[in-house]
Amino acid sequence: MSILKEKYKKDVVPALKATGRFPSTMDVPRLSKVVVNMAVNALVEREVLKQVAEDLAKITGQKAIIRKATKNISNFKLREGMAVGAKVTLRGERMYEFMERLIHATLPRIRDFRGVSPKSFDGRGNYSLGLKEQSLFPEIESDKVKRVQGMDITVVTTAQNDEDARELLRLLGVPFSGA
Repeated sequence: MSILKEKYKKDVVPALKATGRFPSTMDVPRLSKVVVNMAVNALVEREVLKQVAEDLAKITGQKAIIRKATKNISNFKLREGMAVGAKVTLRGERMYEFMERLIHATLPRIRDFRGVSPKSFDGRGNYSLGLKEQSLFPEIESDKVKRVQGMDITVVTTAQNDEDARELLRLLGVPFSGA
């Protein structure tokens, strides 16, 4: 069992239950899944998309799915069926291990890091975070990166509102700015 999952069971659940907003242990919000997405320009060659998928697999420990465009957009020279990125959905043990590495290893490596924005919630208790480069993760060797690629990380929780989700993530150790 990962350290973050143990922390959730031993520290976070009792702390959230002590607030009085959750009458039962089953009502306490928890992490549902983490989605990591890396989008690329549709006009890049296959080697770049393959490298992006390999980097994403190294970062998450799970094989990436190649995402394809669902409709034509002429302004972007995009055609239906063209590969536009890679995505991984993490659940269970891998999700907790990824979140642990993100909080304790990756975010502190960001230059001039003062915390993540506490305003990036969607109104339903889900949090989104953008990173500018994949080499922030310790699994990626920065000297072997041919193309710097950003990524979007979405943390989906079972919380009904943003305040509960923010408190859950804060107790798990996510460093919010201004907190």
